[in-house]
Amino acid sequence: MLSWQIGAVKVTRIVEMQMPIPAGPDNGFIAEATPTALRAIPWLYPHFVDEQDRMLLSIHALLVEAPGLRLVVDTCVGNDKPRSLSGGRALATDFLKAFEAAGWTRDSVDAVICTHMHVDHVGWNTMLVDGKFVPTFPNARYLLGRIEFEHWSSEGDAEQQAILADSVQPILDAGLAEFVGLDHVVSPNVRLVPTTGHTPGHVSVMIESEGQSAVITGDMSHHPCQLAHPDWSPTFDSDKAAAATTRARMFAEWADQPILVIGTHYAGPTAGHVRREGDAFRFDV
Repeated sequence: MLSWQIGAVKVTRIVEMQMPIPAGPDNGFIAEATPTALRAIPWLYPHFVDEQDRMLLSIHALLVEAPGLRLVVDTCVGNDKPRSLSGGRALATDFLKAFEAAGWTRDSVDAVICTHMHVDHVGWNTMLVDGKFVPTFPNARYLLGRIEFEHWSSEGDAEQQAILADSVQPILDAGLAEFVGLDHVVSPNVRLVPTTGHTPGHVSVMIESEGQSAVITGDMSHHPCQLAHPDWSPTFDSDKAAAATTRARMFAEWADQPILVIGTHYAGPTAGHVRREGDAFRFDV
């Protein structure tokens, strides 16, 4: 269980599942990330690409413990919800046991942030109890992006509507949702920063405490190979050009600064620092 200290703030990674993805244009992920292209980025090995040239991804939540605040950032896929990401089957993971092993309880969570409303970021918003999906964190404020919610509410995709129905609507029904803007301030140590492109209302989470800083990326970047090639956009970026522009801008802002970058889908060690390398960047862990 990885964790990092940023001043008085502790961030802990709770893994739901790991996903090795074969490199190449047919993987439905990043077409440009061929084995040859990845081998030209040697610092990706062995943490982020394995010896079989598979891109290593992680689906995890990040628990942020700040003064006066227990915050969950992104809630993975969730159990009991058949999704295309998991081959149409419903997951049955020990996510909540790992959550408790970190010293947290469901009742102790003060707030939940979903960086956006894709399947692997809202799932544990709710859990199945007696045949009904109910809020997993009953005492939390669920901070939902207003732009994000409005966009996906009008999206015709059947699975996305199922995601909203079982992972967002119960939050609204329970009166736990708070719609927020792209630059919402959560606490004196935690604020949102707009990183749109992957989705129309996407945000990242900035942490600042005692002169130290960290950022939780969300899906403005899915894999460290995008530091070397910010223009490499996954097939599921809503606006590929805007997403590439956002990546280049944020990597430039973080480069060579004492800012710990915590990748929401980066495999272990997950966190590191952005360094300039030629016309692009690298990830030092």
